[in-house]
Amino acid sequence: MANFAGFIKDSSAKDIDFQILDKMASARQVPSKFQTKHLESAFFAAQDLHFCESADASMLVAIDGQILNLASVQNALIEKGYQVTQGNIAQIIQALWSLYGPSMLEHLDGDFALALWDLHSQTLLLARDRMGQKPLFWGVFGKETVFASSLASMLAHPEVPKRIDPTGLHRYLTLDCVPAPNSIFQGIKKVPPGAYVLIKQGNVTEGRYHDLVFSQQTAVDNFSEASALIWQALLQSTKDHLQTWPSDSLGLLLSGGIDSSAVLVALLQQTDAMSVKTFTLGFNDASFDESSHAQMVSSFLGTNHQTLQLDGMQALQSLRRVVQTADQPLADSSLIPTYALMSFARQHVTKVFSGDGGDEFFYGYPTFSIDRLGQMASYFPLLSRQILPKLVTLLPASEGNMSTRFKAERFIRGLKYPRYHRHFAWLGSFAPDSDVLSPESKTATTSPYPDVDFWAANLESWPPMKALSVLYARLYLAEVVLTKVDMSSKGTGLEVSAPLLNQNVVDLALSIPVRWSMSGSTTKKLLRRMLRGRLPDSILDRPKKGFGAPMAHWFRTDLKPLLMDHLTTSRLVKEGFFNAKVVNQMIDAHMSYKADYRKELYSLLFFEMWLSRWVL
Repeated sequence: MANFAGFIKDSSAKDIDFQILDKMASARQVPSKFQTKHLESAFFAAQDLHFCESADASMLVAIDGQILNLASVQNALIEKGYQVTQGNIAQIIQALWSLYGPSMLEHLDGDFALALWDLHSQTLLLARDRMGQKPLFWGVFGKETVFASSLASMLAHPEVPKRIDPTGLHRYLTLDCVPAPNSIFQGIKKVPPGAYVLIKQGNVTEGRYHDLVFSQQTAVDNFSEASALIWQALLQSTKDHLQTWPSDSLGLLLSGGIDSSAVLVALLQQTDAMSVKTFTLGFNDASFDESSHAQMVSSFLGTNHQTLQLDGMQALQSLRRVVQTADQPLADSSLIPTYALMSFARQHVTKVFSGDGGDEFFYGYPTFSIDRLGQMASYFPLLSRQILPKLVTLLPASEGNMSTRFKAERFIRGLKYPRYHRHFAWLGSFAPDSDVLSPESKTATTSPYPDVDFWAANLESWPPMKALSVLYARLYLAEVVLTKVDMSSKGTGLEVSAPLLNQNVVDLALSIPVRWSMSGSTTKKLLRRMLRGRLPDSILDRPKKGFGAPMAHWFRTDLKPLLMDHLTTSRLVKEGFFNAKVVNQMIDAHMSYKADYRKELYSLLFFEMWLSRWVL
């Protein structure tokens, strides 16, 4: 949660520049104590504990997040003859930089965004962790290079314009986010996961230090061995994370599903159950509620468990609060319960474990299970594009979680696209050819999903399901799930660690055959096998529910005034982004129970709330 910001410029008017730096540092309005530093043309601001200056005053380093293998890196440097003080990040980073240059990133493991300024070589290095757990933005504006670990800090710099990028808006509507290397604003770029930006004397180089790798040679011989290796990797990952943990503050966000339960079981191999506080969320709507399953896991393992029951009015309060610090538009309504749960947990602990990463690398999403069905149905265009859409309209619109009509409409929407595009048509709020954008906001695109094409270009030799795992990791996990977590983390002051995203765990998951993780409608086979005997069978054998919220109902009740206030015709026409007529038709159809537009309406509502807070 240690935000940082800065800029590099040719000439300096120090008093004015430090005022700009102060504005950038405080832009998110999250209570924090910042330090500011100036080293010739470089201006840095960061929180005290994660900001360091080298002993010879030639380097500035700022880090948002944590480097988990700092001790082992330090030992390796000492063996090479470097004098480094234990835990001195500046000395360690400076030694790595002098040894390897940008390749030093290959030696760091953790969840971090990093900025480094080398005075001697006049070089700025910006880098983001392998999985994209921490965001990092940058841009060149005139003669200044501006960078920050939050979009809000970028916007606080006077040279950075607040111009919405039409292609970014289209991406937001179709993918629920704006994936790296782009952002919602023209001129502001986002460093992709596992990538870096090197700016030396005005020359910009963008590169990658890590890619997800698939090998045709399976790393293990059988299913049982694979299960055992994943278990050992998860144990080591939780152990590594615990080394950076407050001793009196062990917490975990527990859904009662496979992933968070697996992390909890691994954690309890290394600590006493009663020292661990687990937190879950409950809803009155049983189709969304998983609190009884979380309680069952907690009771079975003996943790100190607490449940927050979330209703519509509490959701309204959480949404209003999270927008105050959520400086990127994100069309994922689970941000509301995530923020509410993390606010609740923060009253008791300062840091929690999560189960993020299990769905992407162990094939937990239901869309993975229906991939084959989608392939088959796409061969019958008359059925999928004319007959089935008419039949689906006969189904009643339901407010429940993943209702039959909702799933059928999503499934049919994706059938006209090629395989990889299809999955993101299933996930996104709007189809690429939607009329929701105003004529002025529409842009010509060479592909309905250019970001999918960008990542898929390097996956042509991969088995399709393995390639899909990587596409989900890059475009959904990094850009939606982890962005949601980071937003909630910074908004509540609660740090989050995700052991399933450890590189050893991910590498093992990618090395094993898909059939060991998924067959038919059964997902996460390997994790279920790993936990058999360690958790109740009723937990291991239940299908995935997903972490959602009853938005369809709330939009007709507690959130209706908020929705109607932000999506008025006059407002939409004045701003010029959306087609007011189409938006009104969706609202009317949803309110009259003729259709379920929960995802589409949330996407529009959040954008409008974000726009009011950060742009207008």
